Amino acid sequence: MKIFSAQQIKKWDAFSILNNPISSLQLMEIAAGSCVEWIIKNYDPAHSFCFFCGNGNNGGDGFALARLLYEKGFDVTVFADQNKKFSAEALVNFERCKAISGIDIFGFEHFNDFSFNESTVIIDALFGIGLNRPVEEATAKLISFLNDLNFPKVSIDIPSGLIPDEMIGVNAAVFKADHTLTFQSWKKSFFHPESGIFCGKIQVFDIGLSKEFYTHEITNDYIIDDSLIHETYKPRSEFSHKGTFGKATIVAGSFGKIGAAVMATKACLRSGSGITFVTAPNCGYEILQNSCPEAMFISGGQNYIVDFDFEENSTFGIGPGLGTHPGTETAILKFLKNTIKPVVIDADALNIISENSEHLKLLPKKSIITPHPKEFERLFGQTQNSFERLRLARQKAEELQIFIVLKDHHTQVITPQNQVYYNITGNSGMAKGGSGDALLGIITALLAQGYSSQHAAIFGVWLHGKAGDFAGEKFSKEAMLPSDLIEEIGNVFKFLAKKNPSD
Repeated sequence: MKIFSAQQIKKWDAFSILNNPISSLQLMEIAAGSCVEWIIKNYDPAHSFCFFCGNGNNGGDGFALARLLYEKGFDVTVFADQNKKFSAEALVNFERCKAISGIDIFGFEHFNDFSFNESTVIIDALFGIGLNRPVEEATAKLISFLNDLNFPKVSIDIPSGLIPDEMIGVNAAVFKADHTLTFQSWKKSFFHPESGIFCGKIQVFDIGLSKEFYTHEITNDYIIDDSLIHETYKPRSEFSHKGTFGKATIVAGSFGKIGAAVMATKACLRSGSGITFVTAPNCGYEILQNSCPEAMFISGGQNYIVDFDFEENSTFGIGPGLGTHPGTETAILKFLKNTIKPVVIDADALNIISENSEHLKLLPKKSIITPHPKEFERLFGQTQNSFERLRLARQKAEELQIFIVLKDHHTQVITPQNQVYYNITGNSGMAKGGSGDALLGIITALLAQGYSSQHAAIFGVWLHGKAGDFAGEKFSKEAMLPSDLIEEIGNVFKFLAKKNPSD
């Protein structure tokens, strides 16, 4: 799915109205109708709904939703600023609300005096995607007041105070929603931790905007969704053998950190590698042979890796639990100087590379690195926020001709062509040591099987997150382990097989 900027979404609206038999008011009605359906499924008529509507088209959505919800038998109250000019569409829907005697309408100045009942749900329709500056002081006080109320909160299209494409200011007033009901596509600010935290759970409703515009409008920002994965996934042919699915070599582990090597190796095996090797120190021999008997052990030293062989026909995943011993550093840099095939790099291998900026030039083109924010900072320098970090990642991916998997709640895959793919699978239960080791094993296995670097990275982060979602459902986010995630990889492939239209 493409991600469009606020300006592009406005163009999309305008194009749809101009080229289809539909008006702006009709689009507003469809959007409000989608929200009504969701509310009916999630709240019973015993709830009371308090709408806070602005003067623009987001307020118009709110007025339309309030009217439709009232017609479904819900108790509705509306707050609005009648002293300011409404947009044309907002005015029409405001007047429609005003004509209904059962809907009470109050000015914003009365929010402090209003008596909210225990079953209240707050609906935020103050500002939409057109906001490009901090809200005014009076509205900021209103938002702060609403945030302090202990009621369920729902934002229409985007939480008021968020800027859809940019970082919000420090201490900016932003409505903190439990749910955001947005239209047609995700907004970029939903994915970044500084702004996404205000969105709660996100529902995207198709309101019928032009498919022609969507197809032809150019963007460099995408979502990794199920449809993209079905296009990427290559089901196995029955007429195949272990050599068909490549060789993978995991280079990992040091004394006390053999678990990282186990995680990466198991994930690699579960993700379909035809032949899997693990290069690790001898201190991990028995552990690896017992826990991963399908993988062939190659000695890389005694307590840490000081040497490993380059094999032209194998795909290498390097880094989990390596440590940064000088001997390990020498071995890693020697390997990178002598290989031209793309490799997958994570963890301590990234820390070794970050010791000298010249080491980055050793990365073979189309390699995949998987840093978390701190590792990224060590590699490329400090940034003020995740929006700046992403801009720097785009610059470095293009400069080095590599793929950067920037791990976060919504992990981003950045390509050398300046494209960004945001992942929407995964959950907070994956925030445990070992999850990143599993990701390296998954991506290495996919690369070994002949997926391109771009497809291996995109498919890998989706598969990793989806397995984490399955594990979270089974064990809970608190109790799930990275090893549980690895065990669920097979169920994700089953899910893909069932969804495959060719079956």
